[in-house]
Amino acid sequence: MVKENYIISSCVIRNKTVVKNKKEIFALRTNEVSSFLLEVYHFLKIDYPKFYKMDNLCKLGFLTAEVLLKDENIATFLPEESAIVLTNTHSSLDADLKYFETTKTFASPGLFVYTLPNIVMGEICIRNHFKGENAFFVFEKFDAGFLEKYVAGLLNDKVNQLCICGWVDIFREDYTAVLFLTGKNKKDNSPVFSKASMENIFNNIR
Repeated sequence: MVKENYIISSCVIRNKTVVKNKKEIFALRTNEVSSFLLEVYHFLKIDYPKFYKMDNLCKLGFLTAEVLLKDENIATFLPEESAIVLTNTHSSLDADLKYFETTKTFASPGLFVYTLPNIVMGEICIRNHFKGENAFFVFEKFDAGFLEKYVAGLLNDKVNQLCICGWVDIFREDYTAVLFLTGKNKKDNSPVFSKASMENIFNNIR
């Protein structure tokens, strides 16, 4: 029997605004994505020096996950019980092009590290001690139907209890991150984890 799963929390970062569970918690009117991400980092009062070395895709995903997991009691679950499934449309193209430019003079090892989209998952997993299943998929657009089926398959087994899933995409100054913390246990008014509930959150962002 397939059991219902739930969206425990959600976080959206887009258009210089940070939203958790449909409530705006931070906004900054700046034209540069790098400056905005740095201001979000300072706003969250995170002490994580490695952040400064990350590319923008990793920074975006890292910050979205920080907001998503804040005040959520995930420490009760084993690292092996926590999965992560991310999607986007530009893969790591933002870092790829920056790295390519450096090859014209001296190829940057620091940028080369980020020329794979799944590196953002690694950063989130290291920070939060996730050791469960992880996967990254590239689609033309956000596909909530795919996520519903894939993540439900993970949560309906006997191992995975939690899963971060969603969309983290950036290319130059255009970025959108929408992450969902999903699990088997309902919290307060948690919506059922479904294609419709994910689309409702994804499509109702600025």
